[in-house]
Amino acid sequence: MSKGTVKQQIVLIFDGDCSFCSSCVDWVEENLPSPPQAVPFQHADLEGYGLSLEEARSQVWLLTPAEHFGGAAAVSALLRSQPGASYRFLGWLLQAPPLSWLADGVYWVVSKLRHVLPGGTPACRR
Repeated sequence: MSKGTVKQQIVLIFDGDCSFCSSCVDWVEENLPSPPQAVPFQHADLEGYGLSLEEARSQVWLLTPAEHFGGAAAVSALLRSQPGASYRFLGWLLQAPPLSWLADGVYWVVSKLRHVLPGGTPACRR
């Protein structure tokens, strides 16, 4: 989804109240060579980023100056933004059907079960 944004860097918007989501962001920050700025939606200038509260609550978002990517597409875009060829290749694979359909399904299942996954808490249930 393409939206105008006043911010000019790559930003990852996530649910800061969810321990599972926070653990995933910690992993990204510790393991990817070029992690984006990560901002919990609860502390983000959502209007400035061109997101509604409902959009921010519904899924993780990777925001670039040109486009907004939500859910599994955000994960794919994050990988494609990395300097390493292996990360970018994996990101491109996750974007291409039929793997993109599988990635969307896995993202949906994880989002529904995040409260019972490692690092998840009852606050993760929405």
